[in-house]
Amino acid sequence: MLITLELQNKFCLSAAQRKFAHSLRDFKFEFIGDAETDDERCIDASLREFSNFLKNLEEQREIMEEKKKFDKETEKNYSLIDKHLTLSARKKDSHLQEADLQVEQTRQHFYELSLEYVCKLQEIQERKKFEFVEPMLSFFQGMFTFYHQGHELSKDFNHYKMELQINIQNTRNRFEGTRSEVEELMNKIRQNPKDHKRASQFTVEGYLYVQEKRPAPFGSSWVKHYCMYRKTAKKFSMIPFEHRSGGKLGDGEVFFLKECTRRHTDSIDRRFCFDIEAADRPGIPLTVQAFSEEERKQWLEALGGKEALFHTFNRAIIPRPEGGINDQGLYRVVGVSSKVQRLLSMLMDAKTCNELDLENSVDWEVKTVTSALKQYLRSLPEPLMTYELHRDFIVPASDSPSPVKEDTPTSSQDSLSTPSPTTSSAHGPSGPDGNPLAADGGRCGDCTATTVINRKARAVYPCEAEHSSELSFEIGAIFEDVQTSREPGWLEGTLNGKRGLIPQNYVKLL
Repeated sequence: MLITLELQNKFCLSAAQRKFAHSLRDFKFEFIGDAETDDERCIDASLREFSNFLKNLEEQREIMEEKKKFDKETEKNYSLIDKHLTLSARKKDSHLQEADLQVEQTRQHFYELSLEYVCKLQEIQERKKFEFVEPMLSFFQGMFTFYHQGHELSKDFNHYKMELQINIQNTRNRFEGTRSEVEELMNKIRQNPKDHKRASQFTVEGYLYVQEKRPAPFGSSWVKHYCMYRKTAKKFSMIPFEHRSGGKLGDGEVFFLKECTRRHTDSIDRRFCFDIEAADRPGIPLTVQAFSEEERKQWLEALGGKEALFHTFNRAIIPRPEGGINDQGLYRVVGVSSKVQRLLSMLMDAKTCNELDLENSVDWEVKTVTSALKQYLRSLPEPLMTYELHRDFIVPASDSPSPVKEDTPTSSQDSLSTPSPTTSSAHGPSGPDGNPLAADGGRCGDCTATTVINRKARAVYPCEAEHSSELSFEIGAIFEDVQTSREPGWLEGTLNGKRGLIPQNYVKLL
């Protein structure tokens, strides 16, 4: 409230002084006689000088207020960005979204204020061209008129004077036209900022925070750099920059890029991070942080960035010949949860990731590796395959003359497209109602939506019970009195006089 009142008082004071200056300029003293005396003319001139002084004073005040406003908004914007980038990635999504929205609003306000400030600076520079020269011209005009010799010289100077007057008038006219064009351009930039980016010789450029590691126990610090990258030469340049130092630039660094890797959220306590590696410093990655997820995507696209775990999981996809892959398949055998979590943590850690040998090591079973692979694929932001591509994926396998085809039932593609309940409950993300199958994209919706009562079913896959309430069976086993179970993804049935739970996607109803 006090700040608003103070601003109103300043505005009223400025308006009053401008009005007072205008009144001084138009004020005329009355005099007795046919002409004014020298003293009276001097007094009249002094009033006009006072009027011009007050007018210039208010203009300077307005300019200084604009500069203070810009400096204050600049400090507020960069301080908020610094605070925003230090937010932990483990905070709630609502808190992070609220922080992102606040930063975007502040950045938009700073963007508009910057445009107004630049427009004001352009106006000042243009006005200098005629407001500075006009008093000089008036001075010389008065001097030539006062002195007789000057009057004679003014005849010789007349052609230059007329040319200068024309140039001044043209400059004034151009200023009026340029000001309207600048305002129009400012509005266009405000509406579509991405369409008015300046042309650059670099593929991508902008500000990044670079992690500078210090000797223990001082940890590390994040320093803002202005970075530039030229894709044709794979040349990466970065220059330290700190806005609090008045825009003073530090010593830059230039190197040739070897590779760029996106940092996983679990591997660092900051968002929007990725690693870059120089060709002359192999094995020593440099961690940098972008201002937003959109900017990180732009940098990764320009630098040819890739996922950090691509090569490791590429090796995990290749099955080992001695791993019992033909027993129950990669997709249905579940690894021990503790081993899977341990393997995932080692893969996520950059220090231990390169030391793992999944192809030759006897410590990691096939089911442990494949379960870790499945859990990692589930956690990706976008699915690798959708159900609409399921049929195209199955056709090559069904047309293949491989003998493995005989061991894989082809009559139930719905069963192939749905993971086992055991696998889903052990490693898959649960849905809102606790049903692990529902969290797998709803691919068993047709099965779970129908209540099964007193039906027969035939086993299409073998299963070994892991609990006393479950049934063990082989392919082709016939179940009697099959009913829907209260457990999601399971059925109840009778086999050889024993009743128990049956995985729903392991059988086909008859």
